[in-house]
Amino acid sequence: MSDAIDVDRWREELESKRAEKDEFFADHPQSPIPPEEREDFEGLEYFDPDPTYRVTATATVHDDPEVVLMDTTAGREMRYLRVATLAFELDREDDALEDGTFELAAYRQESPNEQPLFVPFRDKTTGQQSYQGGRYMELEPERDLEDGDELVVDFNLAYSPFCAYSETFDCPLPPEENWLDVTVPAGERDE
Repeated sequence: MSDAIDVDRWREELESKRAEKDEFFADHPQSPIPPEEREDFEGLEYFDPDPTYRVTATATVHDDPEVVLMDTTAGREMRYLRVATLAFELDREDDALEDGTFELAAYRQESPNEQPLFVPFRDKTTGQQSYQGGRYMELEPERDLEDGDELVVDFNLAYSPFCAYSETFDCPLPPEENWLDVTVPAGERDE
């Protein structure tokens, strides 16, 4: 973790967000948990909070974003724009690249730019300890990104898409460029 944070406060905020999400999944009419299963729902499963997986990434902005077609769980394709590439380091000596640097592409749909950056990814937990279709993160920079800007990428906030809980949802699958060859035991996991 490259920037100093109050780890106790960070952990408290993370646990609070997780409790809020569990409440939404258990009770809200728009929960992805099928209504007949909500009574037995006891909360989502998570990896233990680990500040090691809260990293600072350096952005490379794509001024003329390339269209990326993402396959979906229902066999369709969705159009996204690759708006930035985020480079970061993970302290994972066991399975990091030679220099320990990894990259993830950040996308937006072709609609207005006000939406957060969408960062779908797979890692070595995918299909084992986490959802087989990959996980998502959303990043909300405080302003339009410029080359060299740094932003926090907290894998502890990685979540499974709604299609992990019900087949009625159609979710984009992370493109191959966002398949990390590393284990990221942070965020939501399978039971």
